[in-house]
Amino acid sequence: MVTIDPQPPLIRTREQHTAVVHEHVPMSALTDFFGRAFGAVMAAAQAQNANPTGPPFALYHGKPTGAVDVEAGFPITADFADAGDMLASKLPESEAFEDMHQGPYDTIQQTYALILERMSAEGKTPSDSMWEFYLSDPEKEPDPATWQTRIVWPIVPAAQGSPKPEP
Repeated sequence: MVTIDPQPPLIRTREQHTAVVHEHVPMSALTDFFGRAFGAVMAAAQAQNANPTGPPFALYHGKPTGAVDVEAGFPITADFADAGDMLASKLPESEAFEDMHQGPYDTIQQTYALILERMSAEGKTPSDSMWEFYLSDPEKEPDPATWQTRIVWPIVPAAQGSPKPEP
């Protein structure tokens, strides 16, 4: 069963420092990439005493196709320096719609469609980047129906969005 909010709210995100691995990854290899990236970033952050301040996340740049431009890691305290493949990055401050997806990852597109529908109804233009916070650990919660993923999809500021037609 997939549970989604029928009215994803518009929120204001704050800038968050992150430690990530940034790669172009085939969609079919995302699970392996996440496992590798989350473990490596956690080890690098701990080595620098940069404590995670939230759950693991993935920041997607552009619309996913056969491969995706993705950053995977953790929000952290600001005291992290690049270390090999691990990079200091940020989640931006922005206005965004958010929703909580409950269920398996292969049904997450339903939640994205709902957010996009709400953006359209509000006359907002979606950003080409979005991120997901993974609130459930599949190794500890093997039932995909219980997995929770918080989706945050920023909007393009009005001054940069598509021009509105004249009445």
